[in-house]
Amino acid sequence: MALSRRDLIKTGVFAGAALSLPLHRVVSGQSALASRMPTSKLPKPFTVPFVRPPIAVPVRTTGTTDYYHIESKMISGEILPGFKTMLFSYGGSVPGPVIKATRGREVVVRHWNNLPAVHPTLGYEPWTSVHLHGSASLPQYDGYASDVTLPGQFKDYHYPNEQPARTLWYHDHGIHHTAENVYHGLAAQYHIHDPLEQSLGIPQGEFDVALMLSDAMFNKDGSLLFTLANQNGLWGDVMLVNGRPWPVMQVKRRKYRFRLCAAALSRSFGLSLDSGDPLVVIATDGGLMPAPVSTTSLRMMSGERYEIIIDFSKYAVGQRIVMKNTSPSGVNKDYVNTDKLMAFDVIGDDFDTANNNLPAVLNPADPVMHLREADAVANRQLLFQRKGGQWEINGTTWDEVEEDNFEFVLASPRYGDTEIWEFKNSSGGWFHPAHVHLVDFRILSRNGLPPMPYEVGPKDVAYLGENEVVRVLMKFEGRGKYMIHCHNLVHEDHDMMSQYEVIDPLQPGDDPMGTRATAYLPTTPPV
Repeated sequence: MALSRRDLIKTGVFAGAALSLPLHRVVSGQSALASRMPTSKLPKPFTVPFVRPPIAVPVRTTGTTDYYHIESKMISGEILPGFKTMLFSYGGSVPGPVIKATRGREVVVRHWNNLPAVHPTLGYEPWTSVHLHGSASLPQYDGYASDVTLPGQFKDYHYPNEQPARTLWYHDHGIHHTAENVYHGLAAQYHIHDPLEQSLGIPQGEFDVALMLSDAMFNKDGSLLFTLANQNGLWGDVMLVNGRPWPVMQVKRRKYRFRLCAAALSRSFGLSLDSGDPLVVIATDGGLMPAPVSTTSLRMMSGERYEIIIDFSKYAVGQRIVMKNTSPSGVNKDYVNTDKLMAFDVIGDDFDTANNNLPAVLNPADPVMHLREADAVANRQLLFQRKGGQWEINGTTWDEVEEDNFEFVLASPRYGDTEIWEFKNSSGGWFHPAHVHLVDFRILSRNGLPPMPYEVGPKDVAYLGENEVVRVLMKFEGRGKYMIHCHNLVHEDHDMMSQYEVIDPLQPGDDPMGTRATAYLPTTPPV
């Protein structure tokens, strides 16, 4: 179902939703709100146990394909001890279940929107569109923002999993309400494994841990605090890891692999250990780096993923190590405990010694890292800015796409071509995570200087800081229309999004809205 923002404004959906809220939930013009919860009611850091997300189980398998059924539904969960919080969930958990995929083996996920017809407090209709972020999916399965699934409908998403091993995540991408839906819980990780990654001896299984990093703020009754009137962003005063506030995790004296996903709506992170020891980065958004990179500080922005190794063998039993957060300066809003994320308590030496390695070489043959600037057939500039109160890319918004019957595009690269895209941030005082659907790219430079050492791997989100210019190199090996947008999800919802189209004269791309959601009925056959 295609929905125009201007149509929604005309029908009063946005205004009605704002007016329907209790007064304390709508604070027009503020870019950050502290919790209404008294500080005494918030948990002290490192008192809540760490929880791993569940692993999704297929409902059936064939020789080539694994099938999953995931229901988006409202639940009552406990984030703050002693309080119940209304959440949106994938399959009943927040974050949702991790899907484990094998390269070359297809996955089909039936996503059923069983959310209420109207959000209980914000007053909007919670339509959904599921984006598998980091997947080279066909356009109709990419989570195109205007291809929404209404409450009571379902859609089957097909994922070929032909890319190298990597950490992806699936999250809501429904037009104009992505931020609200993700904030309330519609986000989860998805891992592709392949023989190379499994042969390196890096941590697997129990010691391969998904971490969803986010933040939130709360009303006095424990409900999530959010305002539809805010167009700038949300910076909460409660830091969450896998939906738990400042959790503490027990670890053994060996290496662990942590799959970090920055799932906050707007906050960027600056991660470090209070011991001063390095984080060893082994993978970026698009998979393994050519070689590990040690860093004492790791900067992340919404949508980015990094895989890191932490070696706990150097610490004594009983020692506590804190993962700190020094949010990059600028638009981030910080509060009393936003400078810390979680803690690790070292508990002992009784562990499996398999897959406890950190090889000096990881994936030097990744084709993205071997793209050559000399092969680029075009240089394009994309300007991320705020003009007249409107978030824009090259002076356009998603309105142009909708009003042109989804034909308007910012760029039309040809299938198989390599191009250089230059992202420029001229909206002083703001940063923008620039996300390009479909492709992995290589960051060439940042303000004319080399990228950060830990960015030297395949990426699909570029951290675009204040007044920065980031040049990236990419090759287009899919066909059809795909989105490009700011991954500050509040900016995205307020139309800082457009699309491009990969043209192949011999084989047209599929329509991103060509496979529509249908009603979920008692007679609907299983996936």
